[in-house]
Amino acid sequence: MVYDRSKYNVSNETEQWIRLGDGCPNNCAYCYCPTDIIQYEIPEINRNKVKIMDMNLLCYPNALEIIKELGTRKVNGKVVYYELICGIDHRFLTLELAIALKESRFKNIRFAWDYGYHLQKVIKKSVDILKKAGYKPKEISIFVLSNWKTPYCDCIRKLDLMKIWNVKVNDCWFDNQLPPKIKPIHWTYEQCKNFRRLCRKHNQMVLFGIDPELKYIRFM
Repeated sequence: MVYDRSKYNVSNETEQWIRLGDGCPNNCAYCYCPTDIIQYEIPEINRNKVKIMDMNLLCYPNALEIIKELGTRKVNGKVVYYELICGIDHRFLTLELAIALKESRFKNIRFAWDYGYHLQKVIKKSVDILKKAGYKPKEISIFVLSNWKTPYCDCIRKLDLMKIWNVKVNDCWFDNQLPPKIKPIHWTYEQCKNFRRLCRKHNQMVLFGIDPELKYIRFM
């Protein structure tokens, strides 16, 4: 697989997509990202909605400085809203960084819970840090790596906790597969199909507080 580490700065009429750097030190078994870190200068921000493509921005030594600098940028006299497409890394998250993200208008905060259910306390701590920084639970979502070596039953249990925390799920499918074209690798086809369905239902319940697909029954 060819991994592209080049600079990226593309805009359309409403949004801008940029890359501030690349690399991640975690060296996860399922990820192609190189472990060495390279960084680029912050490009000119020319849209009020910016999506950042970096794999792990929080691991940069100057992550706090970058986040705060982005928060000062304006376009046509209006503030800019940011989104980290690959999310944040809970292993590098601190309250100071979380507050900076909130103050610099980073939206749709997401992070990954790739490994087992035993990490529940670590993940809950990250949710609590984000809430303390001012993010509402519904503004937080968690990547769950699906169809990988983390057992299906563990991922179901993750959903149970995330219901209690009232945060959304992003089912992330191993080997860069995209639903509905998912081939069973470490899970069965039925497990893949069912987990996809449960994730959709989970997000409906978090967003609406009820099951919007349930038909009403009139009681006499």
